[in-house]
Amino acid sequence: MNPNLDRLHPYPFEKLAQLKAGIQPPASLSPIALGIGEPKHASPAFVKDVLRDNLDRLANYPTTKGTDELRQAIADWATGRFELAPGTLTAADHTIPVNGTREAIFSLAQAVVNPIPGAKVVMPNPFYQIYEGAAFLAGAEPHFLPCEADQHFIPDFEAVTSEVWDRCQILYLCSPGNPSGSVIPRDTLKRLIELADRHDFLIASDECYSELYPDENNPPEGLLQTCAAIGRDDYARCIVFHSLSKRSNLPGLRSGFVAGDARVLKEYLRYRTYHGSSMSIQHQLASIAAWQDEDHVRENRAAYREKFDAVVPILSEVMRVSAPDAGFYLWPETPIADDIFARDLAAQQNVHVLPGRYLSREVDGRNPGENRVRMALVAPLAECIEAAERIRTFIQEQ
Repeated sequence: MNPNLDRLHPYPFEKLAQLKAGIQPPASLSPIALGIGEPKHASPAFVKDVLRDNLDRLANYPTTKGTDELRQAIADWATGRFELAPGTLTAADHTIPVNGTREAIFSLAQAVVNPIPGAKVVMPNPFYQIYEGAAFLAGAEPHFLPCEADQHFIPDFEAVTSEVWDRCQILYLCSPGNPSGSVIPRDTLKRLIELADRHDFLIASDECYSELYPDENNPPEGLLQTCAAIGRDDYARCIVFHSLSKRSNLPGLRSGFVAGDARVLKEYLRYRTYHGSSMSIQHQLASIAAWQDEDHVRENRAAYREKFDAVVPILSEVMRVSAPDAGFYLWPETPIADDIFARDLAAQQNVHVLPGRYLSREVDGRNPGENRVRMALVAPLAECIEAAERIRTFIQEQ
C-alpha cells in the first residue's frame, strides 16, 4: 500500500462522531445540525427538469473534457462574474468541468506536484482537509499558515520565509474562507501572484463559497478577477475552483469547474483522461442551465442573509461572534474548550456544531481552531433561530 495513506488524519466528522459517542440528548428536543456544510435550501426546479428530460443520455459515454456547450457556459459565467476581458478565458483552453471541487482540489495536486525532497504545499490553517490529504498523497509536505483573528482570519503571507516559498509547489487559498468566511483582498492576491512568479509555484484558489455574500453590490473578489485587474490575461500560475453545490444548492449533482492557466490545465486534462473522472451528459446539461441563471442564486443569498440577521444578534448576547464576509458559516469563540462545548451542547440541547480544533493542526504549540466552533447556517430559518436560542440557554446555564 502507499505508505502516505498512513499519514492521513481522520476526517473531522469521524472525530465528531467519536466525541459524541454514548451521549443521550433530551428526547424532548429535536436535533438541529449545524456541523456539516450541506446546503438545505431547495434545489432549482428547472435543474431537476433538465435532469429528468435527459435521462436517455445515460446511454452515452461522457468525455473527460466535457461538452463544448458546458465549457462555454462556464467561460461565459466566469467572464461576466469576475469582469474578465472578453475572450481571454476560453472554453477550449481555460476551463475543465469536474465532478465537484473536492475531487478536483485533490487531483490537481497529484498532477502538478513533483515529489522531490522538501516539496511543500502551502495552505491556510484551519483548512479544508482535502488540501492536506492531497499534499500527502502527492508526496509533498503540507505547510500550515495560521488564520488568526487579528489578521481577519487571513494568513500573514509576509511572515512566510523565502525558503518555504522556494519549496512551495502549490499554494492553496480558500476565499471566502472555510470556516471564517473571510475574503482575501485584491492587494493581497496581487502580492501572492508576485510571489508565485518569483518563486515559481501555482496558486490554487478554492472559491466555492464566492456566490454567498451579503451585499448584492459587492461580490467577493476572485483570483482571476485580480489577474484581469493587473492585465494578466493569460492567468499564468493561477487556477480557481468553483462549484454549483453552494451557489445553486446542488451538492448531489457533483458539478463544478477548474479554470485558469491554460498550460497547467492542458497537463491536468491529460492526467484526468487516465484518472477517469467524466461528468455524465445529463449532469452537464443540468449544469449549463444552472450556470446560465442568476435569479435562483439571488434568492439563495437572500435566504442566508435573513438567517444571519436573525441568528447573530441572539448569539452575540453570550458569545463573541460576527457575520462573515461571505459564505454560510459562523466562527464564534467558545467560553470553554471547543470540543467540550460541542459535546455538551449536543448532550444538553441536541444542537450539533463542529469543534474548531478538528479543522486545524497544531503548529509551534498553537492550534488556531481552538476555542472556536464552526456553525453552518444551512437549516431552515426557524431551526437556525431555535438553535441560536438553545445555544444562548446552554451558555447562560454554564
